[in-house]
Amino acid sequence: MAVAHTKENPVIVGLDIGTTKIAAIVAQRDQFGKLRILGMGKVPSFGVTRGEVTNIKNTTEAIIQAVAEAKRQSGFDIKSVFVGIAGQHISSKQSRDIYTLENSEEEITREDLKTMVQNMHRIALEPGERIITVLPQEFSVDNTHNIIDPVGMCGSRLEANFHIITGKVTAAQNIKKCVERAGLKMAGLFLEPLASSAAVLHNDELEAGVVLVDIGGGTTDVAIFKNKIIRHTAVIPFAGNIITEDIMEGCKLLRPQAEKLKTSFGSALPDETHENEIISIPGIAGRDRKEISMRTLAHVINARMEEIFHAVFFEIKSSGYVNSLNAGIVITGGGSQLKHLKQLVEYTTGLSVRIGFPTSYIAKDNKEELKHPMYSTGIGLVLEGYKEYDEMKESQRVEFFPELFEEQKTDFAVEPNVPVTDVPHETETDTRHPEEIMDERKKKKAKNPIENMILRFKNWFEDGEVNGDFNS
Repeated sequence: MAVAHTKENPVIVGLDIGTTKIAAIVAQRDQFGKLRILGMGKVPSFGVTRGEVTNIKNTTEAIIQAVAEAKRQSGFDIKSVFVGIAGQHISSKQSRDIYTLENSEEEITREDLKTMVQNMHRIALEPGERIITVLPQEFSVDNTHNIIDPVGMCGSRLEANFHIITGKVTAAQNIKKCVERAGLKMAGLFLEPLASSAAVLHNDELEAGVVLVDIGGGTTDVAIFKNKIIRHTAVIPFAGNIITEDIMEGCKLLRPQAEKLKTSFGSALPDETHENEIISIPGIAGRDRKEISMRTLAHVINARMEEIFHAVFFEIKSSGYVNSLNAGIVITGGGSQLKHLKQLVEYTTGLSVRIGFPTSYIAKDNKEELKHPMYSTGIGLVLEGYKEYDEMKESQRVEFFPELFEEQKTDFAVEPNVPVTDVPHETETDTRHPEEIMDERKKKKAKNPIENMILRFKNWFEDGEVNGDFNS
């Protein structure tokens, strides 16, 4: 059957630019709000180091290949993507703002909250840093505190705590450059641990207090939630790749051999392996085969995993919520599949642990491969993209998704090898000259007191200032 690409139910593409892989996921919501994955492209990543783009050419080529495969599987001409950003340059801070209302008898509006968010974008930062996003936490109206959503309330003084996430502007510029050189438009930029959180955490966990730990190839991302509010974020510059490097050095192996040993035989607990279990692998360049003890391998892995989770626990203690995390820790990402990792983390931190799979938000008829934790970020980017799309005004949607607002005959794509047999009648189209339509749109934007998202995004990269919140 034909898949409708409509204004009400667009097809969203999440692009995960990771250290070990670049994955493009094409998805659409079904009637139950679950994601139906229409296509997915995944290729090795050779231009990203610890979450940051270090080779524009290699990263661009990988994006082109991943998107081409996703396009082939889905049948859609991909033009816009929602992208994640991570890396050890990411940092966070807390801030507070006070907003005085002109008339205490008038209701607090969503525009008042947006004004407070914009005020946060003017705080002083270190040279070379830019705000990625501003996330509101609790609000206070006059003497009433701990309000989650004050819209509709009356008062004369509105106060709020904000969680501000910052990063290097050059890192974001390099991502944007790679995406645009691949012939795509970047519809949104999201912090990767927040995207992963959207894919694997449940509402009950967000309420009770939970730590998300996303173990990727280059970085381990941490996000802490309590009462459904983001409380702390951090990026630790150690993850799966450094474990592979430890095995290479400790066992004198090539990288592919070390990676295979880690994924197939690796364990985070040496005591769970037997001393007499031996792995035999081919020697380098025709040399004799090498025999490696599984317990030795586990000791190498255990040392590095303990270091990573000691750093995670330090971030948990620094957040001040170490005694309020009733839902414990949720581990996701490719590194979460290491054997006996759950037991190690519970022993190291004293908190309950589960492995997070992105299964709750995708339809049951999707391939089992897509339910692997390594795709949590990509699926989370699609979910964040839908949230962003739903909150966009019509003028912003035209800017980000022009293909949705062209003639209806371009709104449909066909699944591979399935003919189109039932296409709806074309709707009426505007017969005015395109310049007249654009002039009208510009006038509408000029009347809008809140600058639209596309202008804010361009200002970030052209003027070096962030004038808007991408995730709010």
